[in-house]
Amino acid sequence: MIEEKIRNLLEGVIRDNNYTLYKVEYVKENNMMFLRLYIDKEGIMDIEDCVTVSNLVNPILDKEDPIDESYILDVCSKGDND
Repeated sequence: MIEEKIRNLLEGVIRDNNYTLYKVEYVKENNMMFLRLYIDKEGIMDIEDCVTVSNLVNPILDKEDPIDESYILDVCSKGDND
């Protein structure tokens, strides 16, 4: 399952930077594939946290290339999924 593969690949670096990887989704919306990472941390989350995590995981995803098809990476706060 791709979500489990992504979690195993990224959870360590996310945790090492004081975030929690709450949920991983790989979904199709309007003919586009989205890899959606829901993250959380102690305190208040803001857009900069999402940008930070995106910048952390992008090089790993580029190097490891775990998904064969094109997709859009979307890093969101856990609150977006409550």
